Amino acid sequence: MKGIARVLALGCLLALPFAAQALDHVANGKAKAQSCAACHGPDGNKPIGPDFPILAGQHADYLRKALLDYKSGARANPIMKGFAEPLSKQDIEDLSAYFAAQSSQLQSHR
Repeated sequence: MKGIARVLALGCLLALPFAAQALDHVANGKAKAQSCAACHGPDGNKPIGPDFPILAGQHADYLRKALLDYKSGARANPIMKGFAEPLSKQDIEDLSAYFAAQSSQLQSHR
């Protein structure tokens, strides 16, 4: 039993830097998301119309891929390409983490 407790404690200690880094991504992403708010809402929940998706609660991997695809042109949308093109990889990580960490209002309406 003590062995299991030690392994769990060690696992928690090893995970701390990753948890702190994830919190940094979310905090940085919030600051960078201001330009997204006009179409997607400040927390990604209030799109201005049916053509603007809700970003809150989406998987970070999905958001990351979508932004990279807009940036490269693999996903065609001239408005999003203009927003995504100047983003660095760090910006994309931060924005993806921020919107993924938000609670989606869609889930509360199910």
